[in-house]
Amino acid sequence: MQTINSIQVLVSVLLIISILMQNRGAGLGSTFGGDFGGYYTKRGLEKFLFYFSIALSVVFLCLAVASFILASRG
Repeated sequence: MQTINSIQVLVSVLLIISILMQNRGAGLGSTFGGDFGGYYTKRGLEKFLFYFSIALSVVFLCLAVASFILASRG
């Protein structure tokens, strides 16, 4: 049980970092005319961070369910 909680904390920190590192283009730059306004595809690191965030969220959800099941058993 302790191992699952430690892994869940690590995954949550990595998930927060990966979400914060994603560049959305809707910050203060769009206020001063820096908004692109068009559709673009994700490439390179941005694409990796996007899929990495999805994978981490799935792992986090699985760990949360496993932690709940183990806690309810005993």
